[in-house]
Amino acid sequence: METTGRNGNKRMHQRLGPSQAAAPDRANNKVCYHWRAGRCNRHPCPFLHSEIPTPQQQSASPDGSVAKRNLVWKNPSNAGAASGPPSKWGKGRGGGAVGRPPGKAPDRVCNYFLAGNCTYGEKCRFLHSWFVSDSFSLLTSLQGHQKAVSGIALPSGSDKLYSGSKDESVRVWDCQSGQCVGVINVGGEVGCMISEGPWIFIGVPNAVKAWNMQTATDLSLDGPIGQVYSLVVGNELLFAGTQDGRILAWKFIAVGNCFEPAASLVGHQLSVVSLVVGAVRLYSGSMDHMIRVWDLATLQCIQTLTDHTSVVMSVLCWDQFLLSCSLDKTIKGVLSLFGMLDAQAKPILLCSCNDNSVRLYDLPSFNERGKIFSKEEVRAMQVGPGGLFFTGDATGEVKVWNWLPNEMPHS
Repeated sequence: METTGRNGNKRMHQRLGPSQAAAPDRANNKVCYHWRAGRCNRHPCPFLHSEIPTPQQQSASPDGSVAKRNLVWKNPSNAGAASGPPSKWGKGRGGGAVGRPPGKAPDRVCNYFLAGNCTYGEKCRFLHSWFVSDSFSLLTSLQGHQKAVSGIALPSGSDKLYSGSKDESVRVWDCQSGQCVGVINVGGEVGCMISEGPWIFIGVPNAVKAWNMQTATDLSLDGPIGQVYSLVVGNELLFAGTQDGRILAWKFIAVGNCFEPAASLVGHQLSVVSLVVGAVRLYSGSMDHMIRVWDLATLQCIQTLTDHTSVVMSVLCWDQFLLSCSLDKTIKGVLSLFGMLDAQAKPILLCSCNDNSVRLYDLPSFNERGKIFSKEEVRAMQVGPGGLFFTGDATGEVKVWNWLPNEMPHS
């Protein structure tokens, strides 16, 4: 790390370790323990600095060698793909899928299948599938985190996916192979993670880390007290919801390539766990059971919503509506909300539930479009361009999904 400016401005050098071209002999086929923890400093290292491909991630050629694969997933913003119609979510349009197998109990997934030890196989009367839908498909599963995934980001112009976890690491996944190509130890639990353009913002205890994937700039924004649980960008400001109930704001200064403190929004009595920007408003959900509405121009609280009786887990803007979910189960058992467009550019609501499922609904009808099953609760969801979306669960697994471009139109 080389310090090059003020406000914590640094440059990153070899953050992901040595290049593959310079890799030493790894006949032992063992993955470096220190690399997995994000702190290997041996160059060259005698052990692997990448995960060993699983059988599902390999395709053997007739001579026994591993054939080169096509892209596991692709970031269309990196390939110059044409964009779809304007989205109220501010996201790209869609493209994945499989319906319910015949003779199976409707929407009942086999718990033994999820655990990987069902002995009935095809004779099992419950579903052996990670999802039920004719509208999207599972592209791949990414395994490596040791604890819950708490944030997922796909920066603009990048062919890498980034996932943050409570195991204090950020993992970097290559879309060419689906393999982990880097592990970065951030020194504390990742509370949240977002991307905005080429930037990745990571909420950790007592700080927000800001990485620019194009310039390799690495910043640490001080000011938060305790864990940073939520992040959002709006009106050219970066907002962070903190454990002490404040919402901190920074403004990017292009001349110095840094962020400077802009405001501290005070009002919540407990941790701010959800933030969303809609039109000219910032909405914040808190453990104090309240939703506060802030004017983005003045950064003043202009309304307080007090209908919830427990923690407001997630807030989401759609059209002229504000959607919220809470542990009071007014929307039964919903932990998190997310929105995107399907392949026909129709708005879809994703609801992560405490029964280890994610349910997808059409808006405004709320007709169910599908269901995703997981080993444990899905703690992170993110939508990407070109129909991609991602889920990360409490086991540390990230799944990559894609909307089907040729699905039948829905009424």
